[in-house]
Amino acid sequence: MAFRYKGPLRAFRIGSAKFPLFDGTGAALVGARWNAKGQRVIYTSESYAVALLEILAHSNLGRVPKGFAYIEVDIPAELDVEEITASDLPDWADEDCVSSQAFGSQWYQEKRSAVLIVPSAAAGGMGRNVLINPEHPDFGSITASAPKLVRWDVRFFGRESRE
Repeated sequence: MAFRYKGPLRAFRIGSAKFPLFDGTGAALVGARWNAKGQRVIYTSESYAVALLEILAHSNLGRVPKGFAYIEVDIPAELDVEEITASDLPDWADEDCVSSQAFGSQWYQEKRSAVLIVPSAAAGGMGRNVLINPEHPDFGSITASAPKLVRWDVRFFGRESRE
């Protein structure tokens, strides 16, 4: 269901500073929960905390990481934003990602909106991710900050991981 926000939306993305953070190449190379391989989707989160959880859930780091950066993404109020909730798609969190990937791929191909808000599996559905389709005609109105260094709380990684 597409809707308009009453104000702008801010989202956060964290990734390795070695790669562009605002182009969707990573998701296109391997596919992800909400997109098939070959589809450039930029995965961001509604909060910095959920973005951190997503990195911790997917990277299997085991130690304090080096060289990670974050960007802040600003989505203007006038853009249509589509949202899918856990109750709209009950099997969205299945490990095989069949249902969520089919939904997200259709959203991507149809270009129904530049932005799709989805539940975050890393946050147990209690937080939300913000997917951005760089192929959508309205993508140019979405802006991102310059990358800034992530400051990790070493308590995430245990005493033995601190070097």
